[in-house]
Amino acid sequence: MSDSATPAVLLDAVSKHFATPNGPLVALAQVSLAVAPGEVLALVGPSGCGKSTLLRLVADLEQPDAGTLQVLGQSAAMARQQRAYGMVFQAPTLLAWRSAAANVAIPLELAHMPRAEREARAATLLRFVGMAQFASAYPHQLSGGMQQRIAFARALALAPPLLLLDEPFAALDELTREQLQVDLATLLGILEPPVSVILVTHSLSEAIFLADHIAILTPRPGRIAALLPVPLPRPRGAALRDDPRLHALVA
Repeated sequence: MSDSATPAVLLDAVSKHFATPNGPLVALAQVSLAVAPGEVLALVGPSGCGKSTLLRLVADLEQPDAGTLQVLGQSAAMARQQRAYGMVFQAPTLLAWRSAAANVAIPLELAHMPRAEREARAATLLRFVGMAQFASAYPHQLSGGMQQRIAFARALALAPPLLLLDEPFAALDELTREQLQVDLATLLGILEPPVSVILVTHSLSEAIFLADHIAILTPRPGRIAALLPVPLPRPRGAALRDDPRLHALVA
């Protein structure tokens, strides 16, 4: 694990390509980036620019072809083995045959936590995301937004210091998406110790609302075109929607 002076995520000249029948497709080229402990970094750019590929590299679901990558002061592979991050995808990826509470408890089971302890932890997490009353419900009984709340609770099950969010609100309707953005901002404001977050999004307004910095990627091959600070105070919540500073940044 890292100390407070070590970046949560550090990429140095990272490149990634994929083999295709027409030759190598370069997804990322010479990407250098640092995410500070407790920082929320949003990745924004056109479709196909490598945002999700970058996230998969951090998660050790893909390996870089060049450059170096550290997660919490160690290799991405070691961070994955230590379950040092939680991940939320565009789809909730819940198991249909398990209740909400049982889905949240999956990482706890894999970590061999005693049953009573993991049931208590799952109940706490469900309260955290406003889903306590649906602990016994199955995914087909829940709306898309409710399922995504369960996915967030599961990602937080082992209290990881890092969250990787791959367009977690993209499949939701606008009203639900905006509410979950507020809920996530509120959640990030109360987690102790604070977690670091990498958020992939196509929405600049979402990035501004949630992030401390925004990394803008170029069209493929993805490079960091700009790294922009978001000068908005924390904690953030629903009141920020009416803040003229937010409107000025979005405009």
